[in-house]
Amino acid sequence: MWPFSKSEPKETKPKNEEAYDPETGEINWDCPCLGDMTKGPCAEQFKAAFACYMYSQADPKGMDCLEKFKNMQDCFKEHPDVYKDNIFDDDDDDLVEKKPWWKFWSKN
Repeated sequence: MWPFSKSEPKETKPKNEEAYDPETGEINWDCPCLGDMTKGPCAEQFKAAFACYMYSQADPKGMDCLEKFKNMQDCFKEHPDVYKDNIFDDDDDDLVEKKPWWKFWSKN
């Protein structure tokens, strides 16, 4: 028990464990869950795509962000030494099966 409180403190996740706070609408760019995506040569393209997705009102979520995701992928392709694990092939029929990006950013 806290010395000046009659109740136990609530257990909450530290602020840096979530990339998006739905209560404040803020994105935590320092979240470890984002890895190194917020750094490096494509950081701005990633941030634009991620923010677009998080704030998207489209159905399905993120459909209004396709151009930003394309820009991000184009940047990844320009820097394969840094982003080799994040590059989608344009003609990859199994793209959704291999890299379902929305599953990382959506709780659904």
